[in-house]
Amino acid sequence: MRFNTIINSLRILVGTVMLSMLMSGCNKKLDIDSTHLVNEKNNWQSITDTRSALLGTYGLLRAAMADNNGHWLYGELRNGDFQATSRLDLKAIISSNLNAPYPVVQSLSNWRRFYAVINSASLFIAHAHEVMEKDKQYTEKNYQVDIAQMHALRAFAYFYMTRIWGDVPLIRSANDGTFEQAPRSPKAEVLGYAESELLKAVTDLPYRYGDVNDPIFPGLYYGQSTGAWSGVLLTKISAYAILAHIAAWSERYIDASGYAGFVLNNAGKAGAGFVATPLLTRVDGLFYDKNSFQLFGLPFAWSDREASLDGHIEDLTLAAPLVVKTVPQIFVTDQTILSIFNEDKDQRFSISAETGRAVSDYFTGFGSSNTVFSKIKCIRNASTDGSLGLFSSAIVFTRLEEISLLYAESMAVIGNIQPARDALDQVRIARGLPQYNGPASGLIDAIFKERRRELMGEGWRWYDQVRYNRIKRNNPEFNKLISSDGIFWPISQDVLSRNSSLVQNEYWR
Repeated sequence: MRFNTIINSLRILVGTVMLSMLMSGCNKKLDIDSTHLVNEKNNWQSITDTRSALLGTYGLLRAAMADNNGHWLYGELRNGDFQATSRLDLKAIISSNLNAPYPVVQSLSNWRRFYAVINSASLFIAHAHEVMEKDKQYTEKNYQVDIAQMHALRAFAYFYMTRIWGDVPLIRSANDGTFEQAPRSPKAEVLGYAESELLKAVTDLPYRYGDVNDPIFPGLYYGQSTGAWSGVLLTKISAYAILAHIAAWSERYIDASGYAGFVLNNAGKAGAGFVATPLLTRVDGLFYDKNSFQLFGLPFAWSDREASLDGHIEDLTLAAPLVVKTVPQIFVTDQTILSIFNEDKDQRFSISAETGRAVSDYFTGFGSSNTVFSKIKCIRNASTDGSLGLFSSAIVFTRLEEISLLYAESMAVIGNIQPARDALDQVRIARGLPQYNGPASGLIDAIFKERRRELMGEGWRWYDQVRYNRIKRNNPEFNKLISSDGIFWPISQDVLSRNSSLVQNEYWR
């Protein structure tokens, strides 16, 4: 059994040279078809091998998040703002019927693809030093930067899995393609490990790759300048953004505010900033290709021939007149839109007081029988011709507006009201809204409402609901979900059958 059969089934990594080197073995171990990025005996020989292995690990992470459009099905659908038009599997996720016997739902319950990322990163950490001994082009500094990225990628994969499944097996080292029979580790331990991995990495991560002025790694990176790497690799700013989310998910808001504050204070060093609404929603805007405004993104760059049919929010949301599809797979009802975007002159969506008509960069066809969520619409090379539905949008985990709102959330929770207001207002003003003028007691609600508007379609809605309800504790039904671990997904039967050390999440037994 080979892991590249899983990759092939995704149909999203065709044309990427980095993954053509995938080799794998299958063992009775943990729960995954194990993966070798390169043949361990023959391919840690040169700087070309480290570059291929590095990019291959990023490719595996992209595949893991894009598989079955999982990033959005995990983050947007459950108890969310989107409704499904006809697909029963999507309706099952929306209604939290996560044991439903649909192939997509069952596939999303399987964590094997994330352990492929972890093992790939661990193999790199274990073997990359061999290249320094054989190829003088591979310098100590290059090695340090590469190793830092692998620690950070491994940490992110664990954080991402913990948000989905809670307790997961914690494997700290490579197993040369195999995974041992490992029980689940408590989620707090896994998150603590992920945080320690990131803190280990941040010292050696550059602000910008390929930049002669970068204080950590000045000059070309693997022979290429900044344009080749912006929005592609984890930076120091990316790592601190993930650290902020680990701390917030762990309800350690003092630490979250510190990590998020670092991002806000240093984002300019990475070439990042706030994005005007038209650039946020343009076909060649924030989500298109790769760019430094994506604090951490995984691109499907048209310029690199990575555009694909699936693995994009557009595959779920777009329909006529934007693409050749009669109706979208998921949509937001007009009533929901009006309830969320209920302030005048909101550039994302509002009803004009003069004309009574919708003014929107987020939706197409509002008021018709087919309102389409069109905030993200990157078709091929930023085309407006949807006759061929190849998409080139990146999976953007976070951007500066999202971190500003996380900082506002953190400051509000610990009682620093004015900094929380200021961070919230940065986003509101950028979207044409006035400053928040409500009471301090309503600040948490205002922040999460702004996240709901600003981040729609970016994979945050479910996780925001979890954090909001942990803070407020005023929803008995959600409190019960939290206390019983019902906020997490069940573990697939395939995973359970491969590893006798595992048991099903108690809520889903």
